[in-house]
Amino acid sequence: QVQLEESGGGSVQAGGSLRLSCAASGDTVNSYCIGWFRQSPGKEREGVATFSRGGELRYTDSVKGRFTISQDNAKNTLYLEMNSLKPEDTGAYYCAAGPYKGYGYCRREKSDFGYWGQGTQVTVSS
Repeated sequence: QVQLEESGGGSVQAGGSLRLSCAASGDTVNSYCIGWFRQSPGKEREGVATFSRGGELRYTDSVKGRFTISQDNAKNTLYLEMNSLKPEDTGAYYCAAGPYKGYGYCRREKSDFGYWGQGTQVTVSS
């Protein structure tokens, strides 16, 4: 069983950057599908980016070209580099891990992920 803890959230102006970190413990994060999700008030939690052990990366369309998901196996840590931030990127960001489902990649479906961090808030002002 893996435990996840996010850090790195904060408040920035539009156009700014943040890097979120997710430290994993209890198991190696490389054993799981891993990803970042976000949730804004009144909205469903959505998958932002996923990382599979084969190196395949998946992003939601609204963050392509601006966000980068990566993993440091030595540190057992997942990252989300966020550039050119927009007010609509505001929300609570969660890292998550789940078993591989046999699709050949990690989907951005929250139902595929059973382990969640507590979340870190990102606020982007215009």
